[in-house]
Amino acid sequence: MFSEQLLNRLANAESVAILTGAGVSAESGVPTFRDPGGLWEQFRPEELANFDAFMRNPVLVSSWYAYRREIIRSVEPNPGHYAIAEMETLFDDFTLITQNVDNLHRRAGSIRVVELHGNIMRNYCLDCRREYKDMPDHDKDTAPRCTECGGLIRPDVVWFGELLPQDAVREAELATRRADVFFSVGTSAIVYPAAGLPHTAREHGAYVVEINPCDTDFTPYAHEVIRGPSGTVMPRLVETVKRMKNTA
Repeated sequence: MFSEQLLNRLANAESVAILTGAGVSAESGVPTFRDPGGLWEQFRPEELANFDAFMRNPVLVSSWYAYRREIIRSVEPNPGHYAIAEMETLFDDFTLITQNVDNLHRRAGSIRVVELHGNIMRNYCLDCRREYKDMPDHDKDTAPRCTECGGLIRPDVVWFGELLPQDAVREAELATRRADVFFSVGTSAIVYPAAGLPHTAREHGAYVVEINPCDTDFTPYAHEVIRGPSGTVMPRLVETVKRMKNTA
């Protein structure tokens, strides 16, 4: 399943980076923004996941995010998440860059995580910036408000029309540029700036591997393409790397 070139590159790699997308979360049962027949089918994501919509109707948008958090809490990290967390322990310089906001990588044990689009389990007050992991008690017909200043509390995610957190972008870029091996896992490679990272890795000399069940826009540019879900491919890769390191 894995080429000798990839294994040799990993054997000599000082720095490894992985970019993950929605495909990894989908294997845990995390739905995309909107599934057919769901409660929120009447709304387009753009109507809910933006600042103006939140200010116009904070109760509606807050309810949508509460619904999404409830779904995420009901699922578990899958073997792909756990394998990526284990791979982190095999390299001194390892960075996981994710476009997912569901916190499943952290729940699986990943530590060095760069969250490009934020984390739906974190929230903060718009006025005083106080952070909330758990929402204050509030009536279902009201939006959650800060217990300190009374300001509206919003999810710590990147909404349509907002810039990605610059610290996360900078960290992702630096990790990409120094990577000896770069993996693009479960991402469609169409959402920028994340979609540009595999290209950046290749331009800076990394061996770039795509792991995905189907072709993406990046497929023609990958050094190696491994077809299959991350939950199947990543555990096999980690076991292979562990055996390789144990016999070195």
